[in-house]
Amino acid sequence: MQIPSKYEASQVESKWYDYWMKHNYFHSEPDEREPYTIVIPPPNVTGVLHMGHMLNNTIQDVLIRRARLQGKNACWVPGTDHASIATEAKVVAKLKEQGIDKNDLSRDEFLKHAWDWTHEYGGVILEQLKKLGCSCDWDRTKFTMDDDMSEAVIKVFVDLYNKGVIYRGYRMVNWDPEAKTTLSDEEVIYEEKQGNLYYLNYKIEGSDDVLTIATTRPETIFGDTAICINPTDERFTHLKGKKAIVPICGRVIPIIEDEYVDVEFGTGCLKVTPAHDENDKVLGDKHNLEVVDIFNDDASLNSYGLHYEGQDRFVVRKAIAKELEDSGVLIKTETHVNKVGTSERTKAVIEPRLSDQWFLKMDELVKPAIEAVLGEGSEIQLFPKKFENTYRHWMENIRDWNISRQLLWGQQIPAYYYGNGKEDFVVAETSEEALKLAKEKTGNTNLRAEDLRQETDALDTWFSSWLWPMSVFDGIRNPENADIKYYYPTNDLVTGPDILFFWVARMIIAGYEYKGERPFNNVYLTGLVRDKQRRKMSKSLGNSPDALKLIEEYSADGVRVGLLLSSAAGNDLLFDEALCQQGKGFGNKIWNAYRLIDGWEIDETISQPESSKIALDWYASKFQKALTEIEDHFSKYRLSDALMAIYKLIMDDFSGWLLEIVKPAYQKPVDIETYKGLIAAFEDNLKILHPFMPFLTEDIWHYIAERTPEEALIVAKWPEAKPVNETLITEFDFASEVVSGIRNIRKEKNIAFKDAIGFSVINNGNTPTTFDSIIQKLGNLEAIEYVKEAVDGALTFRVKSNEYFVPMAGSIDVEAEIKKLTEELNYTEGFLKSVQKKLSNERFVNGAPEQVIANERKKEADALAKIETIKSSLASLS
Repeated sequence: MQIPSKYEASQVESKWYDYWMKHNYFHSEPDEREPYTIVIPPPNVTGVLHMGHMLNNTIQDVLIRRARLQGKNACWVPGTDHASIATEAKVVAKLKEQGIDKNDLSRDEFLKHAWDWTHEYGGVILEQLKKLGCSCDWDRTKFTMDDDMSEAVIKVFVDLYNKGVIYRGYRMVNWDPEAKTTLSDEEVIYEEKQGNLYYLNYKIEGSDDVLTIATTRPETIFGDTAICINPTDERFTHLKGKKAIVPICGRVIPIIEDEYVDVEFGTGCLKVTPAHDENDKVLGDKHNLEVVDIFNDDASLNSYGLHYEGQDRFVVRKAIAKELEDSGVLIKTETHVNKVGTSERTKAVIEPRLSDQWFLKMDELVKPAIEAVLGEGSEIQLFPKKFENTYRHWMENIRDWNISRQLLWGQQIPAYYYGNGKEDFVVAETSEEALKLAKEKTGNTNLRAEDLRQETDALDTWFSSWLWPMSVFDGIRNPENADIKYYYPTNDLVTGPDILFFWVARMIIAGYEYKGERPFNNVYLTGLVRDKQRRKMSKSLGNSPDALKLIEEYSADGVRVGLLLSSAAGNDLLFDEALCQQGKGFGNKIWNAYRLIDGWEIDETISQPESSKIALDWYASKFQKALTEIEDHFSKYRLSDALMAIYKLIMDDFSGWLLEIVKPAYQKPVDIETYKGLIAAFEDNLKILHPFMPFLTEDIWHYIAERTPEEALIVAKWPEAKPVNETLITEFDFASEVVSGIRNIRKEKNIAFKDAIGFSVINNGNTPTTFDSIIQKLGNLEAIEYVKEAVDGALTFRVKSNEYFVPMAGSIDVEAEIKKLTEELNYTEGFLKSVQKKLSNERFVNGAPEQVIANERKKEADALAKIETIKSSLASLS
């Protein structure tokens, strides 16, 4: 079947993806082969494909396709995360458009809307991944809210509670007033923002004295329950034991002493608001202070805010500053930069808040996970290793994990209350089991199911995804099933460093707790995709291209290559559409290379030219050397380098040299041996390129020969390593320099390639003649003659110690050539003197870096060789 003149990516991509799906190449079941397993970092069910997903999933597909070619039982498990905060926000927004208030719905009614939304819009991103060519085992697709996945989460919660590591506590938490839920410390992003420092005068009770206090949050004065001074600060000795009056609200509060106060900051006095600052809460507990919570759950002020009740905290900040200024309490304002915590999901400014929440103790659970990555003979490798320091910092400073969220969408915490006391609850996997436990705990056999009420909070989304490598194989509910025993631990995890703690570390913790072993062997941490100005891609900046439009314009293969060519592990990728154009161009080059071969007539009666035989032998060694390099890059997760090695091999060695050497003369046939050897080499190229460019390679593979489904490229055999003939490679490199010298002379003297030219060599280096037939063909030489001395009237060039002569036989202006060469000689001799002057300067030689000196010595050697060549050329023209 003849290959079309143009590669039509859109038609080819859908054709081959359907073919792969039809023949079930992506599906895996346990068998006798070595497993190779990847679990996808589950994207949010609300998500659409963006550049970060494109990079991450292209890398995973490269790894899984290579494993398949290596004969391994490759299993890539896809799925999505229910993303509690993000999904609930979208559902609430949709309900609002319909005039429905979430608060007017029961939990079951809201969840019905959430599931309807998920079924309608969820999973879009997985369909988009198919456009990219991702060869996931779609039969194994999981969702973190699937019944079996939720059962696993609940089972783990109950188990950890029974082990005494989950507890309910009244703590200061991070409150997201937009999502109206608590967040873990890791979900808070601290950003430097410019605000104000407000200096307020507090009156001292029973006197005309005032005390000046600096605060960044004047609206919190309604929650003040003390003023604190440092006992060593002599400025405030007279205030010890006295009381102050809070402006506006008139509350009388004690003046306490504690060395916690920084005498250098502000005025050296601190207003203490235990309900709204973690450090103030510590002071409050220590000094037995009253706790006054002034905020509603949306961060508007409650009744403690008096006439500001119901107003947003930032609106109040402006208004109260004016009121305080008008009443003479605010004496001055200064600009002040401080770190403000914002919600990773909603971007709302976090409000510290005291709340009853569920926590997971981490101090003991974390120990095996620290040892696994950082211990001697570590079982889990991070690529690149620089992230080990980040991992160490997080893990060694870990705090208890706040796992409860005030949301409806998510796994409902399996705690059941039977009374009003803080300890009046039981924890169980089902309501039936809860009733049984409650009866046992209370001794009340008359308790009924309706007497129990389940905790309304849902679990943090990460509390489900930390089980992902186990739960996708049902390893929590059925720990001895065939899948978990075969596929676990998984091989490679590919993800972004931004969730190294959120997800990666927690999966490692869960893996050791529930399987007693690591969840994966290696973690490949990609960089972030940024634009050319180094800005992170985002919708708000408008610098994130539409992923599907990129595929439409440059082909899936072109986009994959464009992303990977400049994406070293852990380093950010500066995305440029020109990279995708380069990928598309590479694909067209390969397509046209096969079109060239496909267009040749084959003659089985003619013998193979020596030049073709030696060229194929050379390329076989060149390929094997590149294969060794590629395998090394893969072992170190340098996929960008592996692709670049393949790119150079195909562009330079195969297309640039091999095709040129074996190409038959115009309208002449090619011999069968050369054709077979060339096709075999081309097929090997397609095999190593297939993981990176699956569509193009599969298409050409089937044009080369009719293949059965068992012979498709996707399940072909990865090339085997064979001995490399280094001598052949070295000799070819030498011969290629000779060919370049001949081509330069042809170009300079405007000698058409169709005109054969004479060629003589003084073989001072005893160079082998292995590639003479190739030099003769690529240079269109009449013959190669070995001589003892220079050839008169010839142009010359030198490669290492050999001199090469191209007789001009009166075809050049000798005087003009002598003049040109003399000018070049004078310039080069002047350049040599300047270099040698540097090298004779002891201060320079002793003080310059070693590499600089080496570069200067190379310049000297190159100049000496060039001078010798020019003098030889002048001698031959004299």
